[in-house]
Amino acid sequence: MSMITLHNTSHPEVTILSNTFIDNYMPEANGEFVKVYIYLLRALSSAPVSFSLEQMADRLLCTERDILRALKYWAKQELLTLDFTDNNKLCGIALLSPSGASSDTAAAEISGTSEPLSAEASANPSSARPEALTPERVSELKQNEDIIQLLYVAEQYLGKTLSPTEVQKLLFFYDGLGMSVDLIDYLIEYCVGHNHKSIRYIEKVALAWAEEGITSVEEAKQSGSRYNKDYFSILKALGITNRNPVETEITLMDTWLKTYGFSMEIIQEACNRTVLQTGQASFQYTDKILEGWKQKEVRTMDDIRSLDSAHKKKASGKKVRTQHPSGTGIQQPIQQFPAA
Repeated sequence: MSMITLHNTSHPEVTILSNTFIDNYMPEANGEFVKVYIYLLRALSSAPVSFSLEQMADRLLCTERDILRALKYWAKQELLTLDFTDNNKLCGIALLSPSGASSDTAAAEISGTSEPLSAEASANPSSARPEALTPERVSELKQNEDIIQLLYVAEQYLGKTLSPTEVQKLLFFYDGLGMSVDLIDYLIEYCVGHNHKSIRYIEKVALAWAEEGITSVEEAKQSGSRYNKDYFSILKALGITNRNPVETEITLMDTWLKTYGFSMEIIQEACNRTVLQTGQASFQYTDKILEGWKQKEVRTMDDIRSLDSAHKKKASGKKVRTQHPSGTGIQQPIQQFPAA
């Protein structure tokens, strides 16, 4: 049997942009980054293509550095991978499907799976995903009067009609995480009040609350109040008194408070050492101190004092070994480090 070759002499004039990208990735991205991503889709719409960063920058009326910054952003979002030569020159770009991206951005569309939510997923909220809701369950929930009211209120808060993805996530908070309608209502109010309308951000807060065991509005308010107070206490310890914390600082402080589980006394001690050692409010320096203490299983101030004592003994031993060879007793200066 002879083989038949099929080919097309025309080129499509359409570039397909995933709804997943539009719903879950585009809202939080810089507009220039979105432009770069769409250009890559356009370039691949007909066949594999080769081009230089210079050509791409000229086409998009921006700099090569802007292009690289955008590419690294999308690589971090797991929408593409980058290949570099041995001398760190970009040589390849591979686009990934948004539906197969990281767990934080998965589930952009309603899954057709009929598997129930597993006991393991229920025990670990961060592993439970909106895909666990079947279309039948979604349809059933949307007939609930409380859910109808919740979706309406959510649209008022967000100032737009909810996308299918956003509806799916909100229903997941109710059915998958076991949140009450009142708690979800407050969740949206809380996020919007902090200038975050992205469903991805709202989902992260919902998962964090679920992991903390928060089940009521009052508990959520107490948690938010406690951490807000801690944030400003940490800023004050670093000598910052005239502004609110920025997102990167909040991320670090959440790591110290929640992931490491340090008390405010220990965190403030690290802040004090940071200012004394560097003369400035360096979150990165404080993070290094606390990371070292975490690795050494520090839980109390006594643990820190024990580390300090061991550090001084070690430094004292170095002093003896670094005495001047002539025996005059002249010692080499010893650099002081924070206990870690």
